[in-house]
Amino acid sequence: MGFRPISKFRYAELTIFGCLLFVSMLSAQSSLPIIVDTDAGPDDMIALAYLLSSRDARIEAITVVHGVAHVSEGSRNVRRLLNLAGKPEIPVFEGEERPLRGLRPFPADWRALADKLPGVALPESGDTRSAERAVSYLKRRLKDRTHPVRILALGPLTHLAIVLSDVPGGIKTIDRLVVMGGAVSVPGNLSVGNPEKAANEVAEWNIYADPHAAAAVFKVPVTTLLVSLDATMRVPITRPFVEDFQRRNLIPLGRVVAQLLESSLPLIDTHTYFAWDPLAAAVLLDSSIVTAKPAALNVVTGGRDVGRTKLVRWNSGSKLRVAVDADPARFRTSFERAFTK
Repeated sequence: MGFRPISKFRYAELTIFGCLLFVSMLSAQSSLPIIVDTDAGPDDMIALAYLLSSRDARIEAITVVHGVAHVSEGSRNVRRLLNLAGKPEIPVFEGEERPLRGLRPFPADWRALADKLPGVALPESGDTRSAERAVSYLKRRLKDRTHPVRILALGPLTHLAIVLSDVPGGIKTIDRLVVMGGAVSVPGNLSVGNPEKAANEVAEWNIYADPHAAAAVFKVPVTTLLVSLDATMRVPITRPFVEDFQRRNLIPLGRVVAQLLESSLPLIDTHTYFAWDPLAAAVLLDSSIVTAKPAALNVVTGGRDVGRTKLVRWNSGSKLRVAVDADPARFRTSFERAFTK
């Protein structure tokens, strides 16, 4: 068959069709349901409020893991937040209360504050917790390969390590995994505001709390974006940020976020408070907020540097990408838009 040149009109039609197809694919991906695996700390609650307020997010379920809050109290606070958001039907599954090995708890004072959330007005929800445990739910859900899902992991990776070990085929159900954790080219945060003695200066809390789980998850071939301290430190939360946010015409979830930020002012005033979990939530919806590079990582599981996310090499073939920078203005715009009337 001879070559037939394409007319400029036909070329334009094909170009437009290709653009529409690309936009349609992006839209389909962004509309996928979300499972949030959280340890229900104050910044987790802010991240959840952000997703609940965003039109581009559809939370399918929330699983609560050990971490800043105790599992039972954290689950209760999450259900109260869902009640305020008018979405009490979203199931909340309580999960593991210990890491895979050992015990590296967050400071007791932090846990008490996360459990009680003083100064934060949330309605009671009644005892609507699911009888099914988080790991059981996640195993059952990831076996359903006909319905892909996005996962946002905001706490220690205990649940995912167990589930992906027992259901390795579950990776085919995960469209992408966004993890808040790690410190690759920057210091860790174990000492930041820590009333107890920090274990080291190289680990980040979520990874430190269960390093064996993180080591296992990072070896799984699933598309993963690690929102590490390398990126979150680019998005500081300051007193002017909080005061400007409080002056806005906020929706009810926004007012709760303002209260959560208000309760964190003592730490914010030390200039060591960053948009940890909220940045990860924003990146789940818009990955262009960060700059990420494929990388091969090892997690140190013992010794002085336990919990360190150690760079092996920047590896263009890896399915794990590390966020190494972030656009604070773009984050702020997305964050404020979600909570403003």
